[in-house]
Amino acid sequence: MYKKQLKVQKFLCLAAIIVSALVFVYALGIMTDLYDSLYGTMTNPGNLYQTDVPGSIVYYNMQLFNRTFLMYAIGMILLAVLLFITNTHSRRRYYIGNFIAVALYTAGAVYLSLFAHEYIEIFKAQFLQVDFAALEAHAEIWGTLYTQSTFWFDAHYVVFALLLLSAALLIINALWKILLMRAEGRLIREGRRANA
Repeated sequence: MYKKQLKVQKFLCLAAIIVSALVFVYALGIMTDLYDSLYGTMTNPGNLYQTDVPGSIVYYNMQLFNRTFLMYAIGMILLAVLLFITNTHSRRRYYIGNFIAVALYTAGAVYLSLFAHEYIEIFKAQFLQVDFAALEAHAEIWGTLYTQSTFWFDAHYVVFALLLLSAALLIINALWKILLMRAEGRLIREGRRANA
């Protein structure tokens, strides 16, 4: 039973790294379309409200959030690495450090998902208020990207679902580990009694 559980926990720790890296890539990509389509509409960087496309200020409104989101995504990668530093991926018996690493990763995943979801929904609503007719005209004149797509905003549902799933599976794995450790302890105690 331990062999199967060891394989599962190694896979889950690797999945935590991969999903955290995916969150980082998503944080890098969320501004891509906005930059390509809205950045050039700002005619006066000194006055962000002076624009060819009403509503394009959403690009600038997202800057602080995106910077913070990137820092949190790096933090999630570090928390996933902590699983490996504490040997959570290979340890037969878990110790307090392993449980702390799983708890920190889970807390980080939940916090980041809630934080980012709230802001992404706010910025998506702002993006949908962009004057798309003016944006299309600007794109035709200047040869820039024209998009009404909310793909990068909507993709967060998948990204954070995977992040929360990886955290939930790590918790389930830790509970499974506790049950196995208790069963092993019971067998050892019974064996000692039988030998006495």
